[in-house]
Amino acid sequence: MTNNVRISMRVELAAGRSIGPGKVRLLELVRETGSISAAGRAMSMSYRRAWLLIDELNHMFREPVVVSRMGGASGGGATLTAFGAEVVDRYRAIEARVFSASEADLTALAQALAPHPVADTALRPKTPRART
Repeated sequence: MTNNVRISMRVELAAGRSIGPGKVRLLELVRETGSISAAGRAMSMSYRRAWLLIDELNHMFREPVVVSRMGGASGGGATLTAFGAEVVDRYRAIEARVFSASEADLTALAQALAPHPVADTALRPKTPRART
Protein backbone atom coordinates (compact mmCIF):
# COMPACT_ATOMS: atom_id res chain seq x y z
CA MET A 1 0.00 0.00 0.00
CA THR A 2 1.20 3.51 -0.73
CA ASN A 3 2.40 5.26 2.42
CA ASN A 4 0.76 8.54 1.44
CA VAL A 5 -2.76 7.11 1.47
CA ARG A 6 -4.63 7.69 4.69
CA ILE A 7 -8.14 8.08 5.97
CA SER A 8 -9.23 11.22 7.71
CA MET A 9 -12.53 10.71 9.45
CA ARG A 10 -14.89 12.64 11.64
CA VAL A 11 -17.35 10.90 13.92
CA GLU A 12 -20.66 12.75 14.13
CA LEU A 13 -21.94 11.85 17.59
CA ALA A 14 -25.02 14.07 17.57
CA ALA A 15 -26.21 17.24 15.87
CA GLY A 16 -23.37 19.73 16.13
CA ARG A 17 -21.20 17.37 18.18
CA SER A 18 -18.35 15.61 16.43
CA ILE A 19 -14.82 14.45 17.00
CA GLY A 20 -12.19 14.15 14.32
CA PRO A 21 -8.46 13.97 13.75
CA GLY A 22 -7.73 17.50 14.98
CA LYS A 23 -9.49 17.19 18.32
CA VAL A 24 -8.07 13.72 18.89
CA ARG A 25 -4.53 14.92 18.11
CA LEU A 26 -5.02 17.83 20.50
CA LEU A 27 -6.01 15.39 23.25
CA GLU A 28 -2.97 13.23 22.49
CA LEU A 29 -0.72 16.28 22.72
CA VAL A 30 -2.27 17.34 26.04
CA ARG A 31 -1.43 13.85 27.31
CA GLU A 32 2.15 14.15 25.99
CA THR A 33 2.87 17.72 27.08
CA GLY A 34 0.70 18.16 30.17
CA SER A 35 -0.36 21.53 28.81
CA ILE A 36 -3.18 22.91 26.67
CA SER A 37 -0.92 25.78 25.63
CA ALA A 38 1.94 23.48 24.55
CA ALA A 39 -0.49 21.16 22.77
CA GLY A 40 -1.93 24.12 20.86
CA ARG A 41 1.54 25.41 19.94
CA ALA A 42 2.48 21.95 18.64
CA MET A 43 -0.51 22.20 16.32
CA SER A 44 0.22 25.83 15.35
CA MET A 45 -2.94 27.09 17.02
CA SER A 46 -3.47 29.77 19.61
CA TYR A 47 -3.99 28.93 23.26
CA ARG A 48 -7.52 30.34 22.97
CA ARG A 49 -8.40 28.03 20.06
CA ALA A 50 -6.94 25.00 21.85
CA TRP A 51 -8.76 25.90 25.07
CA LEU A 52 -12.07 26.37 23.22
CA LEU A 53 -11.73 22.94 21.58
CA ILE A 54 -10.94 21.30 24.94
CA ASP A 55 -13.86 23.13 26.54
CA GLU A 56 -16.15 21.94 23.72
CA LEU A 57 -15.01 18.35 24.27
CA ASN A 58 -15.41 18.65 28.05
CA HIS A 59 -19.02 19.76 27.56
CA MET A 60 -19.76 17.24 24.81
CA PHE A 61 -19.48 14.24 27.11
CA ARG A 62 -20.88 13.41 30.54
CA GLU A 63 -17.34 13.32 31.92
CA PRO A 64 -14.47 15.73 31.23
CA VAL A 65 -11.73 14.62 28.86
CA VAL A 66 -9.17 17.08 30.25
CA VAL A 67 -8.75 18.66 33.67
CA SER A 68 -6.59 21.73 34.12
CA ARG A 69 -4.81 23.30 37.06
CA MET A 70 -4.40 27.03 37.49
CA GLY A 71 -0.89 28.45 37.28
CA GLY A 72 0.94 29.99 40.19
CA ALA A 73 3.75 28.88 42.48
CA SER A 74 3.11 25.21 41.78
CA GLY A 75 2.58 25.84 38.06
CA GLY A 76 -0.42 25.10 35.93
CA GLY A 77 -1.02 22.33 33.51
CA ALA A 78 -3.57 19.97 32.08
CA THR A 79 -4.12 16.25 32.30
CA LEU A 80 -5.99 13.91 30.02
CA THR A 81 -8.50 12.08 32.19
CA ALA A 82 -8.99 8.32 32.09
CA PHE A 83 -12.18 8.98 30.15
CA GLY A 84 -10.28 11.30 27.77
CA ALA A 85 -7.78 8.49 27.13
CA GLU A 86 -10.71 6.16 26.43
CA VAL A 87 -12.14 8.65 23.90
CA VAL A 88 -8.76 8.80 22.11
CA ASP A 89 -8.36 5.01 22.17
CA ARG A 90 -11.89 4.40 20.85
CA TYR A 91 -11.45 6.96 18.04
CA ARG A 92 -8.10 5.43 17.02
CA ALA A 93 -9.62 1.92 17.15
CA ILE A 94 -12.48 2.98 14.85
CA GLU A 95 -9.98 4.65 12.53
CA ALA A 96 -7.80 1.51 12.40
CA ARG A 97 -10.78 -0.74 11.63
CA VAL A 98 -12.00 1.59 8.87
CA PHE A 99 -8.52 1.70 7.36
CA SER A 100 -8.09 -2.07 7.60
CA ALA A 101 -11.47 -2.75 6.02
CA SER A 102 -10.74 -0.27 3.22
CA GLU A 103 -7.09 -1.12 2.53
CA ALA A 104 -7.63 -2.87 -0.82
CA ASP A 105 -9.85 -0.07 -2.12
CA LEU A 106 -7.42 2.61 -0.91
CA THR A 107 -4.55 0.83 -2.63
CA ALA A 108 -6.54 0.62 -5.88
CA LEU A 109 -7.37 4.32 -5.73
CA ALA A 110 -3.76 5.25 -4.98
CA GLN A 111 -2.52 3.18 -7.92
CA ALA A 112 -5.07 4.85 -10.23
CA LEU A 113 -3.86 8.37 -9.45
CA ALA A 114 -2.37 10.46 -12.22
CA PRO A 115 0.98 12.06 -11.42
CA HIS A 116 0.58 15.19 -9.34
CA PRO A 117 1.47 18.27 -11.43
CA VAL A 118 3.17 20.07 -8.52
CA ALA A 119 5.31 17.04 -7.70
CA ASP A 120 6.22 16.63 -11.39
CA THR A 121 7.24 20.28 -11.65
CA ALA A 122 9.38 20.03 -8.53
CA LEU A 123 11.26 17.08 -10.02
CA ARG A 124 11.99 18.73 -13.36
CA PRO A 125 15.21 20.72 -13.56
CA LYS A 126 14.68 24.42 -14.11
CA THR A 127 15.80 25.66 -17.49
CA PRO A 128 16.85 29.25 -17.90
CA ARG A 129 14.47 31.40 -19.94
CA ALA A 130 15.77 33.04 -23.06
CA ARG A 131 16.00 36.80 -22.76
CA THR A 132 14.36 38.80 -25.48
